[in-house]
Amino acid sequence: MSPELVSLTWLIPVPPLVSFFLIILLTNRSKALSHTIAIASIATSFVLSWIVAFAAFGTPHFGAEDAIGALSVPWFDVGSGAFMMGVLVDPLTAIMLFFASTAMLAIFVYSVGYGNYGKKLDPHDKPGWPAHNGVDPLYSRFFAYLSLFAFGMLVLILADNLLLMFMGWEVMGLCSYLLIGFWYARKYDDPNKITPRQAGVKAFMTTRVADVIMLLGIVYLYYATGTLSFREIMFAHEGEWLHHLASTPSLIVGLSQASLIGILLLIGTIGKSAQFPLHTWLPDAMEGPTPVSAMIHAAAMVSAGVYAVIRMYPVLAADGLIAHTAEAAGHAAEAAAHGPVITTPMGVLAFIGAFTALFAATIAVSQNDVKKVLAYSTISQLGFMLAALGIGGYVAAAFHLMTHAFFKALLFLGSGSIIHGMEHGAHHAHDHASDPQDMRFMGGLRHKMPITFVTFFIGGMALAGLPLVTAGFWSKDEILLDAFLHAPLVFYTLALAALLTAFYTTRQLWMVFFGAPRSPSAEQAHESSWTMTAPLVVLSVFAVGAGWLNIPADFPLFGQLVASLGLEPGWLHHFLGGTLVEHPEAPAFTPVPLITSVVVALGGILLGWLVYRNAWKTSSDVDPVERGIGSVLYGLLKNKYWVDELYDVLFVKPAFWLGRVFFTGIDKGVIDGFLHGVAWISLGVGNVFRDYFDKPVVNGASDGSGVAVKWAGRELRPIQTGRVQHYLVMVMAGAAVIGAFMWMAR
Repeated sequence: MSPELVSLTWLIPVPPLVSFFLIILLTNRSKALSHTIAIASIATSFVLSWIVAFAAFGTPHFGAEDAIGALSVPWFDVGSGAFMMGVLVDPLTAIMLFFASTAMLAIFVYSVGYGNYGKKLDPHDKPGWPAHNGVDPLYSRFFAYLSLFAFGMLVLILADNLLLMFMGWEVMGLCSYLLIGFWYARKYDDPNKITPRQAGVKAFMTTRVADVIMLLGIVYLYYATGTLSFREIMFAHEGEWLHHLASTPSLIVGLSQASLIGILLLIGTIGKSAQFPLHTWLPDAMEGPTPVSAMIHAAAMVSAGVYAVIRMYPVLAADGLIAHTAEAAGHAAEAAAHGPVITTPMGVLAFIGAFTALFAATIAVSQNDVKKVLAYSTISQLGFMLAALGIGGYVAAAFHLMTHAFFKALLFLGSGSIIHGMEHGAHHAHDHASDPQDMRFMGGLRHKMPITFVTFFIGGMALAGLPLVTAGFWSKDEILLDAFLHAPLVFYTLALAALLTAFYTTRQLWMVFFGAPRSPSAEQAHESSWTMTAPLVVLSVFAVGAGWLNIPADFPLFGQLVASLGLEPGWLHHFLGGTLVEHPEAPAFTPVPLITSVVVALGGILLGWLVYRNAWKTSSDVDPVERGIGSVLYGLLKNKYWVDELYDVLFVKPAFWLGRVFFTGIDKGVIDGFLHGVAWISLGVGNVFRDYFDKPVVNGASDGSGVAVKWAGRELRPIQTGRVQHYLVMVMAGAAVIGAFMWMAR
């Protein structure tokens, strides 16, 4: 990659950062200027990202040491050298720039038509809001925060070292707190329903717990290697550092340094990507505006967690290098046939990912909030990606990360369009009883919102994995292929999760768009503005077409079809393989995973249609799933296995109790008592000092000097007569005295 293009890469994160400061400092009173600056900034970053990405796509053997784009400068001195800061453009960076910038641009454009952000602060439309003169006090602030969010994600993608990546990671953590709790004053009549402010705090605290542990991993990695540069750790001296980390015992018996560092870094991803047991913050994050939900779930935030694991994957798999080296001595073919070595961090990753994929899918089946269904879907799909990484499916995880970003951004923005249409319907119908986000009050919206329906249907089918048509099918099929070849238990778990995914997606589509309207709001709903629907149309194209980037050459019929169109079959696999120390071999076509993918996708869709085709005649109907599995089990799913309540008992209430004990016992009794005692002693010492030293000595000396000067002035005043003759006599007398003194001293 040319130096000029690498230098251009430095500029990619700059426009959103400039937009943030311009909006906050200068244009915060102008809605038009604020969103214009924000969209112009992300559009600039989008153009620069695509220029860099497509330059990388067109570079032969991109990923080799002499083909990547890297540029770093000294950041700060450390010991005998300097810590470097720079950008890195390798195959993974190029793919991330391609889809993240596209999704973010769509979200920014969509946000213009989403609504009056200040008015949404108060759900009851109380007088006094928005602010006087018609100025929405939160509209400009929203675009400022969104710009800062984009800046953090772009920094994370382009960083050439783990510390700079972590800085972008934390910027997004701050923005998620600001945007999830954006409607900070919103209250609910139900005291058990979490408010946006509480949701923001919950997200911030949960992810901070994971981030602190991740930071320990970063510190330990620097301690072990003396560098945090991705290329130095993974490629310098033919992977010497990876072998060193894998062969050196850690502080914990039985774990190498690579394993311990990998587990610490993995915990950061579990928090950021909302995997069990740190998943509870993500569904509550739906309290923020819908563009924020799309930003968190598709373009940034949770995608960053999976990206971090992909980026650091060689460290997680480093122990396998030693195992392969020992096994493959003279038996290379046999070693390759055995597949990747599942290291300790990879095993943990595979278990958590597979479990979370199924766990979240079961919860999504019972949710009625249109956004929370998608939230649990995100948790489940991220579980697919992490499970793939845990079994060595590096490319499959990155492929699904890309396709998921497109169809999940489409689904969340589509859900926002649905809510927007329902709110307008509620306004025209004066319907205050229907919840515009509750799917039970929808129905028949395909006639009211045709563009939203078609695009949302495409996104839903991509999520369900509609065979051979959608991008979600191709990426999910590759994960199932890797699981079938290397981890049968993971394969069966993910196949069941995929079946449930197709089922709850069909459930959502049917409840929202089919049947008759079940509320006055649904009857009066109408299509959203073009600024909201245009991004949906664009994203729907990617939700279908992105899957063609990695159709294997040996896939029946479609492999030849891709080649006949002038495309390279399995292009993404060959391209992304350049990010690793050793290029992974593309798995051979196997019919069982393909048949499984087709059966679970079509079976889930068919099952969802059979169950819900005649259901939900009214909003008060009982869910057919509840009738089928019983109210007890359904209640368990609907209440999310009571995990939030369990955490409340185990952590939240003890923390508050400890805070009260600390406040009343230690803080007020010990700390305040000690401070009050110090104050009493200090006051006593001060009084003694004042009475026996300050007044008699310090003040006495000061006052005495003043008295002496005053006395001298009074006594000498008579000689000041004002007559020159007297002064001459005094001068002559003085001269006579001095002369006599000098004569006597001679």
